[in-house]
Amino acid sequence: MLRSLWEDNFRVYGARKLWKAAKRAGHDVGRDQVARLMRAEGIEGVRRTKRVRTTKPDPAAARHPDLVKRDFTATGPNQLWVTDLTFVPTFAGIAYVCFIVDVFSRMIVGWRVASNMRTEMVLDAIEMARWSRGTQLEGLRCHSDAGSQFTSLRYGERLAEIGAVPSIGTVGDSYDNALAETVNGYCKAELIRGPARPGPWRTVDDVELATLGWVHWHNHQRLHGYLDDLPPTEFEGRFYATQQGESALVEIK
Repeated sequence: MLRSLWEDNFRVYGARKLWKAAKRAGHDVGRDQVARLMRAEGIEGVRRTKRVRTTKPDPAAARHPDLVKRDFTATGPNQLWVTDLTFVPTFAGIAYVCFIVDVFSRMIVGWRVASNMRTEMVLDAIEMARWSRGTQLEGLRCHSDAGSQFTSLRYGERLAEIGAVPSIGTVGDSYDNALAETVNGYCKAELIRGPARPGPWRTVDDVELATLGWVHWHNHQRLHGYLDDLPPTEFEGRFYATQQGESALVEIK
């Protein structure tokens, strides 16, 4: 049972999350017992590794203000998104990956894999996000580092089309975009270098296809400690259910 759950979750869960997953699946098992069984089976969770920076700031570009100030919190969806780039070496060249993450639920709302890290790939990720979250998101802040992709005029214009405003942290300071870098770290540890990977990455297309599956798992199945060990979709579902319940009570009054 435990090995099957471990396999179904990219072979990345340690004892605590595997115990949580087992409880969600209806199994009556203790955390210490899970740890013992994992040792007996020879399975273990993954560890994140140090991130390599991909930021290439354009010194001549005007920078947007920092509207976040390291406060990566939100009281609901579509208030604050964070985005960043990372890269994956393949036999056919470098694959660059861009994620856009909703801070409230840790949902990956948009992403793109490409053989370059030009502004177009970031715009594609925004298009996915606006398709999944709506075309008018007034009051949304989208935070990034000072990479040239995020200081470009087209990036700011694309966000403005959906009512969003860009925010940029300090150049070279990882804490100013810590949440986006955390998600990049999850992807690297759980997928790119994870125990379930098929072997060395051969092409950019291979990375893109694998990322598609990982993002779906991250959003719909991965247990997030920050979200009370719920997947992002379930966490958001509970939020909207609570909002509807409160609205119904107001109408009754």
